[in-house]
Formats: sequence, C-alpha cells, structure tokens
Amino acid sequence: MKKIIILACMGLSLAACTATERGAGIGAATGAVVGGVATGNVRGAAVGAAVGGVAGALIGNVANQPGQCYYRDRYGNRYIDRC
Repeated sequence: MKKIIILACMGLSLAACTATERGAGIGAATGAVVGGVATGNVRGAAVGAAVGGVAGALIGNVANQPGQCYYRDRYGNRYIDRC
C-alpha cells in the first residue's frame, strides 16, 4: 500500500508541471536508476540523474513547440528543426 501511495504522490506532483519540467523529472529519475544499476554506486546514480535530467528537459522542451522535432546530426550535436 505504501508503494501505491508513493507512486500516486509522484504522479500528482508531475501533473502540474510543464512538458519541459516533466521531461526533466522523468529523465532524471530514469537516469539515476540506470546509472546506479550500471555502476553500483551513488556517484553513477548522480551522474545518470544529471545526464537524464538534461536530456529529458531538451526532449520535453520540443513538446512545447508544435511542428518542431528533435534531431541529432552525424557529429552527435542536438538541434531542433521543423518536422
């Protein structure tokens, strides 16, 4: 029951956020889990959260711009352009 209450609180806390904030939150949480599992320590989880948060914010920012898509060029640079 405690897990359901915690998940409900997390879901409600993201409900009032913009798409950019939701993307950053979800990206940070996912990055922390992946970083922690991959490295087995807190430092990996922190780095994963930072990288995931930035990536999630960038992707969430595109959601606020209709007709715009998120792309990556052959050098790995990210940019936003018309779809």
